[in-house]
Amino acid sequence: MPHTSLPEEPRSERTEPDERSLQDLVQSQQLHAALEWLETNPPHVIADELARMDATAAGMAFRLLDKDRALTVFEELEPVDQQQILQGLRDQTFLELVEAMDPDDRARMLREAPAKVAKRVLAGLSSHQRRMTAALLGYPEGSVGRYMTPEVVALGQDLTVGQALGVVLAEGNEAETVYTLPVVDHTRRLTGIVELRELVLNPPETLVSDLVVTEPAYAYATDSAEQAARLMRETNDLNLPVVDSEQRLVGLLTIDDAVEVIEAADTEDVARQSGSAPWAGHYMAASVWQLARYRALWLSLLLIAATLTVTVTQAFEATLEQKASLAVFIPMLIGAGGNAGAQAATSCVRALAVGEVRGSDLLKVIWRECRVGLVLGALLAILGMVVGTLFVGADVAVVVGITLILICGWAATIGGTMPLLAKRLRIDPAVVSAPMVTTLVDATGLIIYFLTAKAVLGV
Repeated sequence: MPHTSLPEEPRSERTEPDERSLQDLVQSQQLHAALEWLETNPPHVIADELARMDATAAGMAFRLLDKDRALTVFEELEPVDQQQILQGLRDQTFLELVEAMDPDDRARMLREAPAKVAKRVLAGLSSHQRRMTAALLGYPEGSVGRYMTPEVVALGQDLTVGQALGVVLAEGNEAETVYTLPVVDHTRRLTGIVELRELVLNPPETLVSDLVVTEPAYAYATDSAEQAARLMRETNDLNLPVVDSEQRLVGLLTIDDAVEVIEAADTEDVARQSGSAPWAGHYMAASVWQLARYRALWLSLLLIAATLTVTVTQAFEATLEQKASLAVFIPMLIGAGGNAGAQAATSCVRALAVGEVRGSDLLKVIWRECRVGLVLGALLAILGMVVGTLFVGADVAVVVGITLILICGWAATIGGTMPLLAKRLRIDPAVVSAPMVTTLVDATGLIIYFLTAKAVLGV
């Protein structure tokens, strides 16, 4: 049979895909193209684009979404971006949106919202939604209670599988998740959990008590949300039951909220470790002045701390005058010590965050990091002595080699133990940031260098 090719589409009718951003389309008033863009992109992409836009453009784009899609996109946004969207909505749209939100997402937004926005949100809620939101906001800041969903399908322990599935069908539409089903007694005390999969795959007459996991992982509502989220990661649970002080079920921490908690904690740690204040919001939507403001305080503190280095140099000015070649190696030595301390501090903060190290491990960490630092120092000392011999002679090279061993051992010990000490003092270990450790090691490293030079060279 002869091959028949399809007629080629006329060139005049071909249209290239519009690769412009949503912001470009909205700002140029091409609302039809913007609507098409919104219809062809998934909610998380739309949310990211809205977060990049200024308040006026973001509000205009958001109003182009249909009701159901708007809610999905809205819940993908960070609280600070949600507030920005809400402030531009008319009352009816505003009320419908906040009423349809999950209680935990609503509470998280209100936690960071200005009082005016929070009052407007709470005033527009139904009494049932207002009570749930107020209950979540009543838990301590940073606790699991602030992040859990109270809308849970709980099963009685004396039900059959058929009866349990009936409960799920009747109440599931009101719950945020039905994959994990807590099992409770008549006083609502948690006795175990059962997965929806187990109910579906077993005969209707099977007792739920025969399928239940009787010792599940759980968290108290006042526990740290970060610790609970990391517990979920360790146990590979999709949802974590949350109970009150009397073991009564009050909610579930879902996997999507757990991921957000860990992401927020890691973002804060990274900011503090780099010598910056943590902040909420999209990087691309922040102004230059906003970014500078969050970094300025830490840089100012570090600059003041760096004056220790100047003071040490002045104190050993006579030593430098007798052996001027010692000054050549100051940048190399303080750089090596600072880097060794920063590596140790970063490793220890990370180990604390994921539970690999506890406050009681302080002495073990000191001994461990000291040895690591000495080994690294010995390796660097070989290179340092070769460089020193080539440039200034063997006598100063020996000083450089010995100093590198001592500085690296000292720096690794300080960097590794300061986060643990901060933890014991109830200070965020990430505050003991790499720049702070580096600044401290710079000053003490110079003292080690000049004292070594005095001992070896007699200057």
